This record gives sequence, C-alpha cells and structure tokens, in this order.
Amino acid sequence: MSKVILQISYDVAPEKRDEYLALMKEMRAQFTQVRKKNYNVYEVKGRKNAFLEEFICGSMEEFDALEDDLDEKSEELVNRLEMMLDGRAKYTTLIEVA
Repeated sequence: MSKVILQISYDVAPEKRDEYLALMKEMRAQFTQVRKKNYNVYEVKGRKNAFLEEFICGSMEEFDALEDDLDEKSEELVNRLEMMLDGRAKYTTLIEVA
C-alpha cells in the first residue's frame, strides 16, 4: 500500500493569529489523540501567518475516509479554522511511488 499525504496550506489573518494557535492545539489533540491520525501543523519559514497542515495516511482508503468520517467535534474545529483564513486554502495530495 502506498502512503498518501494531504497538505493544506493557507494564510491566517494577522489579527486572528493568537486565536489560530490556540485552535491548532485543539485540532492536534482531536486529530492525533481522538481520531488517531498522523497529523502535523507547520508555519512556513519566512512567511509569518502562513501555515501548512499535513495528514499522512497509510493507504488510499484512509485518505478517502479523512473527510467522509469527520465527527461533529472535528467538523466544528474545521469550521472555526475556515473563519480565520486570509484568502483561500490550497490542497495538495501526494501519493508514494516507491
């Protein structure tokens, strides 16, 4: 089985930075501890308020289930995040080849 990586990159409105960082702590707990996902969040070097979320899935089936299997708490967190964005999010999906 090939790994699948989903990367979501976006900018956060500067005035929402502190609120965003607090939300990321909640999201990390939700996705890693409750939903048992391999999930990380990074800030882009040299670009304040530019962030990247990364999910590493062990298979295409796990990747396909990411959005389909969102529970109520996960949906609420994602909705809160969307209100903080400064522009649109960019989604990149990578599939392991070897």
